[in-house]
Amino acid sequence: MAFSEALAERIRQRLVRRRNIGEKKMFGGVGFLLHGNMLVGVWKDSLIVRLGPDEGEEALLEPHVKAFDITGRAMKGWVLVEPGGVEDDEQLAGWIERAAKFVRTLPAKEE
Repeated sequence: MAFSEALAERIRQRLVRRRNIGEKKMFGGVGFLLHGNMLVGVWKDSLIVRLGPDEGEEALLEPHVKAFDITGRAMKGWVLVEPGGVEDDEQLAGWIERAAKFVRTLPAKEE
């Protein structure tokens, strides 16, 4: 299994009107960047969300959320939201907005 193109397309639809968004193949999936910083992505059939260390820890207490760990070492401040946590567009939009809130605090990167 590569990655869920359906989930990637849903993300594209949510980000279509935003400025400074990029898309890049990564992690064996696809990542969406804001000002060159990873915002959200798709790995297999799950959503990758960059929340920062504090929000990331809190998010781990929510249903369908686990640490983003594809190498045996979890990435602090990143979570993996399983399909049940992004079943509807409102859930997906909420995760994207939470990620954007954190990523907007980071300095822009060259893509």
